[in-house]
Amino acid sequence: MTTNRPKQLRLIIETDDFDGALRFYRDVLGMPEQAAFATEGDDRVAILHAGIATIELATPAHAANIDEVEGVPESAGHSLRIALEVDDTPAAVAATETAGLASIAPPIETPFRSLNARIQGPAGWQITFFQELEPLETRESREGFTTDDERER
Repeated sequence: MTTNRPKQLRLIIETDDFDGALRFYRDVLGMPEQAAFATEGDDRVAILHAGIATIELATPAHAANIDEVEGVPESAGHSLRIALEVDDTPAAVAATETAGLASIAPPIETPFRSLNARIQGPAGWQITFFQELEPLETRESREGFTTDDERER
């Protein structure tokens, strides 16, 4: 393992509707904002904390499987998606709907023991809210949970 591993994942979303995106992530979802450097005029940036970050690598077949599990229509179309762990998926969906964002798929309990829902976020990004229904230690003992190098191909 490298001794210079990343300390932070920062996802950069370029958007023409900066105010709308900022309102959504900071005000609707409640992500705290930290100070960030920008010059003036249209040079705007906001760095928002979203808790712990992970990178999920998925094949197209796995992404299609997740769409099916979450009840996402095939016509939803996407290539980039943000998944945010929340304490209460239905409440997160309700807050985004109140803010005028469209729901793509309602909350559904997945086979991997989370409560997932998908909405259409700002700047063309789809957002999955997921609420873990049991601790990772419990899920790890269930059939189908393993690391890629241990998984049969």
